[in-house]
Amino acid sequence: MMIQDPEVQLIVSIAATLEERYAKKKLHWRESPFQWMVVGLPPATKGKVGETLVARWCTHKGFAVTKPGDSDADLMISGKRVEVKLSTLWEGGVFKFQQFRDQDYDYGICLGISPHDVQCWVIPKEVLLEMAPPQHGGRRGSDTRWLSFPASDPPAWLDHYGGRLSEVYKIIGTW
Repeated sequence: MMIQDPEVQLIVSIAATLEERYAKKKLHWRESPFQWMVVGLPPATKGKVGETLVARWCTHKGFAVTKPGDSDADLMISGKRVEVKLSTLWEGGVFKFQQFRDQDYDYGICLGISPHDVQCWVIPKEVLLEMAPPQHGGRRGSDTRWLSFPASDPPAWLDHYGGRLSEVYKIIGTW
């Protein structure tokens, strides 16, 4: 459809000059099988996608997966209560796993999605709450924690909790 209004045409031409500046931020996702996850999904939906990816991967690997029956954990995997957090790769090459709370779960699973890679960590809740700083400042922010780190250089303390999916498989297999 051809735009007739000259003022709308002007805005379209201005927008075209801006598109490159903003669209190139997502260029590294263009050829990714995960592109659909970073373009247009709201955060809550991304979280649900992460939970579903972990649940189906675990089921495929032979682990028993169910819902816990309450909202304090996302999944029950091999009898353990698990909170799942997803981060797609942020600009600057970092993962940010957000909104960890001190609720009734045994492990936090951090699933990090890059354009052509997946990293994962299974972290005991006690370690997670000790190592993850508060997400927000002030009294109100003290109930949520987050992990933020370069995907190419996770902190050394995470070495014990996975990194590669094959390592996470071994960890869950010990439950």
